[in-house]
Amino acid sequence: MSELDEFIPRVATRQLGLVTSGALSKGLEVKLDAASSVEEVAVGRYVIIEGRDLKFFGMITDVALDNTNPLFEKTPPDVSDPFLREVYAGISTFGRIHVSPMLIIDENEDEPRPVKTIPDHFALVRVAIEEDVNQVFGAEDREHFHIGEPLDMEDVRVNIDLSRMVERSVGVFGKTGTGKSFLTRLLLAGVIKNDIAVVLIFDMHNDYGWAAQSENRTEVKGLGQLFQHQQKVAIFTLDEESSRRRRAVFDFAVKLKWTDILPEDLETLRATLNLSDNMIGAAYTLHREWGKNWIREFLQADVDTLKQLAEHTSVSRSSLDALSRRLERLERFDFLMDEWPDDSAKRILEYLDSGKSVVLEFGRYGNSLTAYMLVANYLTRRIHSMYVNKVEQALGKGGDEPPQLMIVIEEAHKFLDPQVANQTIFGLIARELRKYNVTLLVVDQRPSGIDEEIMSQVGTRVTALLDNEKDISAVFMGVSGAGALREVLARLDTKQQALIMGHAVPMPVVIQTRTYDQEFYTEMGFQDKETLNVTRSSRVNLLRGEEEDGID
Repeated sequence: MSELDEFIPRVATRQLGLVTSGALSKGLEVKLDAASSVEEVAVGRYVIIEGRDLKFFGMITDVALDNTNPLFEKTPPDVSDPFLREVYAGISTFGRIHVSPMLIIDENEDEPRPVKTIPDHFALVRVAIEEDVNQVFGAEDREHFHIGEPLDMEDVRVNIDLSRMVERSVGVFGKTGTGKSFLTRLLLAGVIKNDIAVVLIFDMHNDYGWAAQSENRTEVKGLGQLFQHQQKVAIFTLDEESSRRRRAVFDFAVKLKWTDILPEDLETLRATLNLSDNMIGAAYTLHREWGKNWIREFLQADVDTLKQLAEHTSVSRSSLDALSRRLERLERFDFLMDEWPDDSAKRILEYLDSGKSVVLEFGRYGNSLTAYMLVANYLTRRIHSMYVNKVEQALGKGGDEPPQLMIVIEEAHKFLDPQVANQTIFGLIARELRKYNVTLLVVDQRPSGIDEEIMSQVGTRVTALLDNEKDISAVFMGVSGAGALREVLARLDTKQQALIMGHAVPMPVVIQTRTYDQEFYTEMGFQDKETLNVTRSSRVNLLRGEEEDGID
């Protein structure tokens, strides 16, 4: 048998069809072979187009039925006879797929390159295999982290480039119940395990710290528990009582001082506290008049004091009264103290400087968007200021540069709404990118609520199912070939599927996310008590054996 005879059946087993038409801007039309069933191909699957000189890596973005005679649509033939069905299938009627070419794979080059041309007519199209996917996404190593598998390719791993991911801000999007927290936990576990960056997580619903619950109400390990033996994660809590009730181990209790709250912090609460421009202006006036302790003095001020203040400033009495009623809501937060000997922001920075990631659990305060936004903005503003000083000192050769920091926030559209994005520290960080070694990971179910300028700075977008048209449009803002990818996104399952695109992957990729289970724990280096006892026992026996043999 000749080499050609051996080659033809090997290719035929993977062949889908031939390219019949297309354009670089619109994608390629592929006529399926008679042996290829439409039911066997799915949107999001990868294919290889074997051009005359080039090999193209593409994605199926649409599936359709076609025919050679339009009359078949009006007067379908009698196909009760299986023989007649076979006669028509593949010749008079056939399947058609739309393929978006993403990359050109060159055997002589280390990395795939962007598509700038298309293959000839009748180029062969086949299903991509493991070697093809690995050539595109790279082998798993310290920087390339296994995030999931391509659809219908269970034994093939897709690896995301963590170093490139943390260089720019990241967005994890999806409607409620699609597993955004699990997706985020996967990404963060890879970053922490491989020491790519330190992470500060504002854990609104206690999903990332010590333990969390899956959709079927079973307990899963948080990052603190997962990396407990490696001492890579510290857990801070805003609510000690909640942590103790949940039996969640924590390292430090966070308290804030009234004197540290600035009018800038209130601007982020404009929507949640229903603050008007006049009230915000009044806050700045009070801070200028009374200094650091302005809130406590204001809340304790009597009628005469407020009257005198209104008389010698431009602030109206009605604005002062309205602001007082709004600020009284903050008094129910037990973490706000008149005096506190420690500095929570400084303590968090010490952990981050030492290479430990920090999870701040909110306990019962996670149900209060006001508390979440106040604390997240306050601490981030302080930590960012300290980071800027450290980076500038390092540039002046006066110290070491701090580690790359990624800050994780939930309900991100509340911080990055167009009306407040310019006033919040998060808007500043998103625009600065890597300038001061700080980036964001935003988790949100409403990406359309995020300022367009901020969305344009999100380098990597990990998107689970979305069904709101505005949210879908926001995710694809500035993405080439968005039309075809919208069809892919719209057909994701509600669980454990996501579309990843942007800076951390060479091309948009649809994945079945890996399972967050015992196997994953082990890969991350977690050891339960039984494993630790076996390991310790083995070490003791080994040492005893060495002593008996006289080994030093």
